Amino acid sequence: MFKSADLNISEPVNQQIYRKLRKAIITCQVLPGVLLSEKEISSQFSVSRQPVREAFIKLAEAGLVQILPQRGTFVTKISIKKVIDGQFIRDAVECAIIKQVALRISEADILLLQKNLDEQKQANKHKNIHYFLEKDDEFHQILMNVIDCQMAWESVENIKAMMDRVRFLSLEQISPPEDLVKQHEKILIALKNHDPELAAIAQHEHLSAILETIKIVSKQKNEWFVD
Repeated sequence: MFKSADLNISEPVNQQIYRKLRKAIITCQVLPGVLLSEKEISSQFSVSRQPVREAFIKLAEAGLVQILPQRGTFVTKISIKKVIDGQFIRDAVECAIIKQVALRISEADILLLQKNLDEQKQANKHKNIHYFLEKDDEFHQILMNVIDCQMAWESVENIKAMMDRVRFLSLEQISPPEDLVKQHEKILIALKNHDPELAAIAQHEHLSAILETIKIVSKQKNEWFVD
């Protein structure tokens, strides 16, 4: 699944391995309940076990794996409670941020968001779910960059790891990308009008959609979920 050629020398190896494992788990290339072998992954990446071990620890902090002494590291099932809790926290943080963004956003920021939306539409047109999810994340990261709040994005990225698995499972039928694009467009319209209250309402509607989504997905893939 992984190759040493996937790594570059300009960034710490453990961070690269973490991101690649995170993506594989979120996109269900590695399924809930699967045992991750430290030895096999280090061999695939042609690295020592230490950076893999460090990546496992970070994945555990994000709730994506469980490290059991003497047994190994297992991909966790999707916790419905953690998804709901994560949505609550993310909603509080991002709705507060979007109000500030509406007051500070520049024309250059608006153009950047519009370009991102165009890329989302292209990803949807070509049925490229992986690229669409990257652009979806980028949209929210751009918003936080407007007010120069990198710490907020880092916190949200960690919180939403469990949520992202639900997003991936729901994209084709339950929560299609075109619906998400429309939600993003409503956010952008409010920002263009420099309307903080309308922007917060649009953001809340967008982030709350997962609460209905998880009810449907958890029934369809019951074996992958826990309460």
